[in-house]
Amino acid sequence: MSAFSGRLVVASHNLGKVREIGALLAPLGVEAVSAGELGLPEPEETEPTFVGNAILKARAAAEASGLPALADDSGLEVLALGGDPGVLSARWAGEGRDFGLAMRKVWDALQARRATDFSARFVCVLALAQPGGDVQSFEGEARGSIVWPPRGDKGFGYDPIFLPTGLDRTFGEMSHDEKLPLTHRAHAFEKLLAALT
Repeated sequence: MSAFSGRLVVASHNLGKVREIGALLAPLGVEAVSAGELGLPEPEETEPTFVGNAILKARAAAEASGLPALADDSGLEVLALGGDPGVLSARWAGEGRDFGLAMRKVWDALQARRATDFSARFVCVLALAQPGGDVQSFEGEARGSIVWPPRGDKGFGYDPIFLPTGLDRTFGEMSHDEKLPLTHRAHAFEKLLAALT
């Protein structure tokens, strides 16, 4: 597991995301430090895909810190909205990162289209970059559907309107420990760990 020896930068300033990634890394005995803690700037996400943005963020953090860096780009894709909000998931929340507003925009867009199919998925791409070296990427997903009104005050982002397939509680109604193994991020991590072991 040489790619994970010592310290690793989690290339994110999103505290909820950093917490989830930190929990997934914990069993490996890795010292994870966030880009925010190191004072690294957030690069502008200019790529049109999750994989493109994850690689961009991982490379920037690895080069700025001189440490291996793990970046995640993730978001919500709603089938009836043609995959929106997709890579723009955080931007739908505006400058203030108001996900109450973002969830309302998703629901309003579905109503405007008179949607009857509320299928959705969370997508996560993890990119692991070595300073001056190669980058590997891994994709995971969690399938489910959109519900309204939002349910639960746990989790973050769009969790309160996402009902995982086959379950009766939204991600927003689950504890951190209940939700984590079901997430798109956990599924991407499974692929990353399989490739490194």
